[in-house]
Amino acid sequence: MRPRLLVSLSGIGRATLADCAAFAAALDRRGLPLSLLLTPKPNSERPTRDSPVLDWIRAREQAGDALVLHGFDHVAQPSGARLPLPRLAPAASWAGGRIWRRAEFADLPAHEAGLRLLAATAVLDRLELRTRCFAPPSWLASAGTVQALRRRGFEVCADAAGVHDLRTGVLHRGRVHEVGRGELWARAALRGGRRGGLVRIAVDAAELSRPQPARAVLGAISGALALGAFGGTYADPGLGRIAERRGLNAG
Repeated sequence: MRPRLLVSLSGIGRATLADCAAFAAALDRRGLPLSLLLTPKPNSERPTRDSPVLDWIRAREQAGDALVLHGFDHVAQPSGARLPLPRLAPAASWAGGRIWRRAEFADLPAHEAGLRLLAATAVLDRLELRTRCFAPPSWLASAGTVQALRRRGFEVCADAAGVHDLRTGVLHRGRVHEVGRGELWARAALRGGRRGGLVRIAVDAAELSRPQPARAVLGAISGALALGAFGGTYADPGLGRIAERRGLNAG
């Protein structure tokens, strides 16, 4: 079975837009779509309806990229509760010999998660954006969050361990690999490709201004393509079809 390659991009904003556009163009040349992770961020930078950031996102959607809601404001719960990460979660900080990470949707009950989802989708509505895909901050979603997502009509939840089709209950397993220092993350990502599974690469736009991470992510993508991987987005929950890729310059 051919591996499936899902590349996501977060941290999209005014300061990173040029790097985001250059990275997207590099993927266009490889015939690959992007999943664009957008955070409404009501108390910080939020694109306005006519901003260059929103214009770029809309153009990318028209070219075949997918918009994914990436939390509401990325503020962890004030209780300070910390949860042990699942085995397949991205690396985080060590505390007392165990790995921990605080994240916005990691331990929310369904009611509180629903309120945050309602607020986030209201912002998207004002910006005339729509999505049925969700990727929680730090890729950690509580059972209550998944329940709230179904109630709000979301169809996909991408967490640390895989991609959940919320309509069918099917989990497409495949660990997400966040771009970082060194080569270990890239090697781990390609191991999944060799087994014919999902290859999920998560790129933070802030990393694209640094030459080494930028080269590493393109190298990992090229490595996955060399294994026969074909591209898709988180808007393809079945993960069984090759996504059409028109490109921004296609007629």
